Amino acid sequence: MATTTTHPDSFKSRATIDVGGTKYELFRLDALKGVGDVETLPFSIKVLLENLLRLEDGKNVTRATIEALAKYDPKNVGDTEISYTPARVLLQDFTGVPCVVDLASMREGLAAMGGDPKKINPLQPVDLVIDHSVQVDAFGTLRSFEENVKLEFERNGERYKFLKWGQGAFDNFRVVPPGTGIVHQVNIEYLAPVVFVRDSGGTKQAYPDTLVGTDSHTTMVNGLGVLGWGVGGIEAEAAMLGQPVAMLIPEVIGFELKGALKPGVTATDLVLTVTQMLRKKGVVGKFVEFYGAGMVSLPLADRATIANMAPEYGATMGFFPVDEKTLDYLRLTGRSADQIALVERYCKEQGLFHTSETKTPRFTDTLSLDLGDVVPSLAGPKRPQDRVALADMKRTWRRGLVGFLTKEMPAESTGALDAWLNEGGHDAITDAKAKAAITKRVSCELPRAGKFDIGHGDVVIAAITSCTNTSNPSVLIAAGLVAKKAVEKGLQVKPWVKTSLAPGSQVVTEYLKDSGLLTYLEQLHFNVVGYGCTTCIGNSGPLEDEISASIKQGDLVAVSVLSGNRNFEGRVSPDVKANYLASPPLVVAYALAGSVDRDLQSEPIGTGKDGKPVFLKDIWPTPEEVAKAVSTHVKREQFESRYADVFRGPEQWQKTEAPKGATFSWDDASTYARKAPFFEGMSKNVPPPAGDIHGARALALLGDSVTTDHISPAGNIKADSPAGKYLQSKGVAPRDFNQYGARRGNHEVMVRGTFANIRLRNQVAPGTEGGVTKHFANDTTFDGPVTSIYEASEKYIASKTPLVVIAGKEYGTGSSRDWAAKGTYLLGVKAVIAESFERIHRSNLVGMGVLPLEFTGGMNAQSLGLVGNEVFSIVGIAGGLTPGKVLTVNVSGPSGAKAFQVKARVDTPAEVEYMLHGGILQYVLRQLA
Repeated sequence: MATTTTHPDSFKSRATIDVGGTKYELFRLDALKGVGDVETLPFSIKVLLENLLRLEDGKNVTRATIEALAKYDPKNVGDTEISYTPARVLLQDFTGVPCVVDLASMREGLAAMGGDPKKINPLQPVDLVIDHSVQVDAFGTLRSFEENVKLEFERNGERYKFLKWGQGAFDNFRVVPPGTGIVHQVNIEYLAPVVFVRDSGGTKQAYPDTLVGTDSHTTMVNGLGVLGWGVGGIEAEAAMLGQPVAMLIPEVIGFELKGALKPGVTATDLVLTVTQMLRKKGVVGKFVEFYGAGMVSLPLADRATIANMAPEYGATMGFFPVDEKTLDYLRLTGRSADQIALVERYCKEQGLFHTSETKTPRFTDTLSLDLGDVVPSLAGPKRPQDRVALADMKRTWRRGLVGFLTKEMPAESTGALDAWLNEGGHDAITDAKAKAAITKRVSCELPRAGKFDIGHGDVVIAAITSCTNTSNPSVLIAAGLVAKKAVEKGLQVKPWVKTSLAPGSQVVTEYLKDSGLLTYLEQLHFNVVGYGCTTCIGNSGPLEDEISASIKQGDLVAVSVLSGNRNFEGRVSPDVKANYLASPPLVVAYALAGSVDRDLQSEPIGTGKDGKPVFLKDIWPTPEEVAKAVSTHVKREQFESRYADVFRGPEQWQKTEAPKGATFSWDDASTYARKAPFFEGMSKNVPPPAGDIHGARALALLGDSVTTDHISPAGNIKADSPAGKYLQSKGVAPRDFNQYGARRGNHEVMVRGTFANIRLRNQVAPGTEGGVTKHFANDTTFDGPVTSIYEASEKYIASKTPLVVIAGKEYGTGSSRDWAAKGTYLLGVKAVIAESFERIHRSNLVGMGVLPLEFTGGMNAQSLGLVGNEVFSIVGIAGGLTPGKVLTVNVSGPSGAKAFQVKARVDTPAEVEYMLHGGILQYVLRQLA
């Protein structure tokens, strides 16, 4: 980073302020008033502008780029590239382990080139929060937490030793131990300073807290007025090593909030509405910034809930500026008086503090929402943007069920369902085949609950989980109040429901205990199962064997209801086909009802101990009840106590012994951490420019909305999968497989699990589901045997056949999983051709040296008649890549030859440089060598 002795300070912006007797250097934004209308810039652009102003070095940041951003025209942002350098990097353990593996491997790569391995060291502060490894094995008992923690450490001992080594080996690297909370909640409650301070040439320098994180929901901190977003592990590693994030000046969409929420409406209902609106608007790759009088009515936790789901509505960020609510939250969560004073003074000095007198910023476009129009809602069964009003839930579920059951019912049968779809009873179904399919129930017996039947629409998982909501006291208190009223009425959760409560931090348990509500949640079997990401990322754990067997026996469309942010196919549980996002109190309500085939607004949720029906309105708390409980029982001292010794961790972590030394002693027998293969045999010299791609085959031909869940290894490892077979060959029994996320430090497991999602539909092998394809033996073969994607890849690599992946719209949506790109690279894929890409995944592909290409002229695989058995050549690369260069794809197949054009989604000169080196990490390593 630039220091005070080398900074050109072209705009004479360096100044000093005194806060409480301490002097701080800052770079004043108002020094640019003569360059552009800085006052009415969006707040998020002001933060970026300060970043450039402070880090001007004449190379990465020049006077010209600062002027370009200061002259920001929201209606015509142009294509100017800027270099954004975040103040810090945030990791979670699933993505953090491969980051540390890569850094450890880079140390050895640099040593092999004759360099000093200690040069490979984070140059920016890095925090890694271990929150993704806990799984819901035990549930519904007071010992659930202890049993799950015990299993977590048994499964992840190797990984935790490795992370502890990293904590000792690398500078600027801290690890928040397991059992503390979800990374994003720990970030807003403790890690985020809002205004950062560092020593610069012996001077205290103050500037806005900014970050990149390896989880797409890093955006949650935007609710605190902190600029940051999710990146892949590849980009994060580069940022850790001091590389600026190259980006184009973004468009900023203003989202006006008016009015206030009605009684009975939660922050979850609001965020599902916002998500639906912004997905419809189209904000991929853009900043969203919230403004308007309605912001005043939203506590910071509600803002963080909205900001959290920026990946679901497609934006890079969902930003709320700093205001009085921000300061209130900093006080509540135990920040020091000095830090709060600095935040207030700095932000006011820089025009970064929002008040009622603040002028409306200049936005690219705007949309507006009256908070009073928001209604209780869920979203599902497959996408977070598919909001369903609670009043329409039963009808919408039934329509969805018909879609799930089309294989069992001929068209004439589905046409006879109108009366049933309009909420008639099962007797309204006149067609025998349709009635049999829809009313199917399977007998089940559990030792703890006796006999019962389950059928389509029954809720088998009800989970209060995920960073979206478990950061928000109002919805968690509301869930506790629903539980209290339900217990008092004599209601109980249905026996087929797997219940869980995974708080986002230990503070949640404190205020639930203080309010007396935890005991009621426990009486409904919503016991604390762990502190971290659970059901929302697929760590729901197995269903009870009897439940799982009954679902499979009847091929039932079982349901999960979770307070999460992701509900993609195959994500929550392999036994569950339909997944609905809902607020924590609605999660409790559906656990009591036991089915989504019920209108909770008009039908009883159950029968009370007095024999009378109980309706949702009978157990739903009033806003006054929620507000009183929050103000009484959520206390500053709870945050101070729980975060007083946050890096110490539980007893199991303290007893974990880690090796010492600058380089890691790799264990060849390890199935968790293996030296990364990306730097083997790498030379100091820049390789020659890449040539055109000839004779390529399609490894996969995919449709729209293929997510990183479909691409990246996630969830359970099947015994008969390539990854399962590999682990068994290493002596690992299936019961000890753990999950893909826990094994992200082992590339042998991860490459075998890439594209292995059980719901993936690869049209190269039509009619199949799962990670399979066809292998074509040579250039003249247009049919071949069906095999796993990994096994086909091995054969193609052996024959030196390059591979491509072809896809539809929104390729790579979802979590910013680096292995979606790393696995693609290791499978031998040279290019991905899609109609459009999700922002982070496109960047990750470039970071791994895989060329992202977009169809042009409205063409796609269908319009071109591609079926996946063709031979592809991509021409125009050899002449040298440039940002957005148009290339030609020549195709030969059984139906003859054709050609079409694609646009290289290598968007900036820096990305061209990364492609030349074979990836961003190779580029960084050569710079250091």
